[in-house]
Amino acid sequence: MTRPTARVLAMLELLQAGGQRTVGDLAVRLGVDERTVRRYAEHLADLGIPVQAQRGRYGGYRLSPGYKLPPLMLTDDEAVAVVLGLRAAERAGLATTAHAATDSALAKVSRVLPQTLGQRLDSLLSSAQFTTSARASAPAGADTLLGLASAAQARRTVVIAYTAWDGRESQRELDVYGLVFHSGRWYVTGHDHGRDDVRTFRLDRIASVEHRDSSYDVPADFDAKTQVMSGIAAVRWSHEVSVVLRTTLADAAERLPPSAGRLSEHADGVLLETRAEHLDGMARMLAGLGWDFEVITPDALRDEVLALSDRLRVSAARGVVAGTTAGPNGP
Repeated sequence: MTRPTARVLAMLELLQAGGQRTVGDLAVRLGVDERTVRRYAEHLADLGIPVQAQRGRYGGYRLSPGYKLPPLMLTDDEAVAVVLGLRAAERAGLATTAHAATDSALAKVSRVLPQTLGQRLDSLLSSAQFTTSARASAPAGADTLLGLASAAQARRTVVIAYTAWDGRESQRELDVYGLVFHSGRWYVTGHDHGRDDVRTFRLDRIASVEHRDSSYDVPADFDAKTQVMSGIAAVRWSHEVSVVLRTTLADAAERLPPSAGRLSEHADGVLLETRAEHLDGMARMLAGLGWDFEVITPDALRDEVLALSDRLRVSAARGVVAGTTAGPNGP
């Protein structure tokens, strides 16, 4: 923040968090010296904000207990961050109620912004373009998301009302180990008491969350993201696929996400075990990796690789006349 007004508002925001802040801490956070911090405190007092000062070596400032600040005070930079953050969350599928929550939040922010800044932000939103498409999402209810998050933090067991992919409804007692957002969907993973195993559930399929009094410990080596991605990779598809990649395990793990399948050492390289709904897409993925590979199963995948090879040969032959490839300015 380069403007004094912005830094004064930033100091107000720090004090609003509660408790007393030392002059030295405020100076570091604001990027100014301690004398300037004291001047900012005087500015806030002139605005009618009850800033209490404490003298001494460890002296500092705090707001008077019970003081309520105005509902929203944003600098230009903060307003841009909020608006772009809301729009990015909407495009990524993070919104909890489709577009409704994002649109209403943007409307509220716009109403309290100065007219000039509001017009500039409207211009930004109407003219900005994105290189990635907006992701189709499966919104999770805010109560569900926040309820599971509080259970994870407090280590409290919950009971969720869950509807599986085939429509079967059940009550699941769950120790919440973590929440993960992936490809437009929220997932919760943890120990399912009924199955006595770690399971993963989609939040958009959870109808309710009920907290229990029992507590639990999360395994020290548990990684929620890895668990969810591995679970997604294990979903039953039409085809079981096994392919040997001519590369090292380290390189394969760097290039392929956990959702791509299970990787393990093989005498001829790396064994990739995964599932696929469409084998033509699997053939294109393998070709795009740039490594030699050998299809173990299914046989139909070899046919798709051969078909892709034929299409590539035909494409490469187009434009070749009498052994000479037509250039960009050729016929």
